[in-house]
Amino acid sequence: MGKEIERKFLVKSDVYKSLAQGTHYHQGYIPTVNGMTVRIRIAGEKAFITLKTRALGITRHEFEYPIPIEEAQQMLDLMCAKPQIEKYRYVVPASTPEGDNGLCWEVDEFLGDNQGLTIAEIEVPAEDTVFDIPEWVGEEVTGDKCYYNSNLCKFPYKEWKNNN
Repeated sequence: MGKEIERKFLVKSDVYKSLAQGTHYHQGYIPTVNGMTVRIRIAGEKAFITLKTRALGITRHEFEYPIPIEEAQQMLDLMCAKPQIEKYRYVVPASTPEGDNGLCWEVDEFLGDNQGLTIAEIEVPAEDTVFDIPEWVGEEVTGDKCYYNSNLCKFPYKEWKNNN
């Protein structure tokens, strides 16, 4: 069983764009009634179905499987709620006090109804993993459900009051 332990942060500047190339993502969510998440994602030329349990703190169980891109597009069109998420993702190597350990920042620059929102996530092997925070990474929003992609479909950033 896979586990996802993830920390989320707002982004202060676009320095990350000079560190990586963006990949276009299109993703949607199949509605559930139990707090679980079922995501269909097309990332560049690959597609995946992902099932996630509810988060317990910053940890949740995650199962992800590759699927044919044509089937992913059909699922997005026929099964996923609207609106859906479109974004560019930039993957930037992260550093820790011990040096490079394979961690990466995933920076999501949202499009459409969520344009103007940019979030950096780092997936860590344990909740107490120490990592360096680059100067372009800002306020931590881990645990704030407003920033979950599945909630950004229901309550897009453009509808938030006082967003910048």
